[in-house]
Amino acid sequence: MDNQTAVSDFLLLEISKDRKLQIIYFIFFLALFLATLTGNLLIIAAIAFDHHLHTPMYFFLMNLAMQDIGSISVIIPKSMVNSLMHIREISYTGCVTQVLLFVFFVGSDIALLTVMAHDRYVAICNPLQYEMIMNQETCIQMVASAWIACLLNAVLHTGGTFASPFCSSLVNQMFCEIPQLLKLACSDLHYIEQGFILFSIVIASGCFIFTTVTYAQILTAVLKIPSVQGRKKAFSTCLPHLIVFSIFLLTACFAYLRPTPDQPSNLDLVFTLLYSILPPMLNPVIYSMRNRDIKVALSRLLSLGQSS
Repeated sequence: MDNQTAVSDFLLLEISKDRKLQIIYFIFFLALFLATLTGNLLIIAAIAFDHHLHTPMYFFLMNLAMQDIGSISVIIPKSMVNSLMHIREISYTGCVTQVLLFVFFVGSDIALLTVMAHDRYVAICNPLQYEMIMNQETCIQMVASAWIACLLNAVLHTGGTFASPFCSSLVNQMFCEIPQLLKLACSDLHYIEQGFILFSIVIASGCFIFTTVTYAQILTAVLKIPSVQGRKKAFSTCLPHLIVFSIFLLTACFAYLRPTPDQPSNLDLVFTLLYSILPPMLNPVIYSMRNRDIKVALSRLLSLGQSS
């Protein structure tokens, strides 16, 4: 407690002191950012401008794409600026904002993926009542509930993280990550936030179990489909979804539950990339680019743009 100081800004992790490597990291992050941004913007545009895609599945998909854009926009641009400008600072307000938005978007990712699993379950296992169950009002309520609940969760975690004064301003991560910030806390208040994290991990694990059980039921129903093409299409949708969800949740649990090391390592950076950047980049490929309806809508959209 005697060492606590009034922190006005934080110093983020300097990935490398070598200027050439800094430029390489900038190009690498720029490529990831542009690929993710382009893929998700194309999905949003295709769904918004094609009335054939105004269905519950694509409504959820459009919300997922918006969430993915928000998720990467919170951390990657700042990392790119730091690498290019050879700086490490982030203001206290900027750090608070980064934590709030990142937790919000990550939580929304889990919630939306869970909702999408339920949507696919109703569509495949109960197709005759799909339109009645997944009507427009229900879909809007489900998405609105997910966004509102995740916003409240983000406010709770942000408040718990910054309730304690900090004894240091050195964050051993490329962005303001909660476990790294809690390590800098001077008081025992950070134990409250650790409890919040554990509770959120339990909720996220519950969502994952629900999604896994849901897809198990879907796959059971799919195996009864006489059409080989129909089974192949269902498998190609379900399995990649579970793989990305598993990578996301396991790496996030690793980052948030394990003891925070005194010195950063390359392994920490790899796990950070896996749970914070990989899912937003892969979601458009898994849920959209392999989807025939999306491909047709994108072809129409691009043809319209070229003709104009």
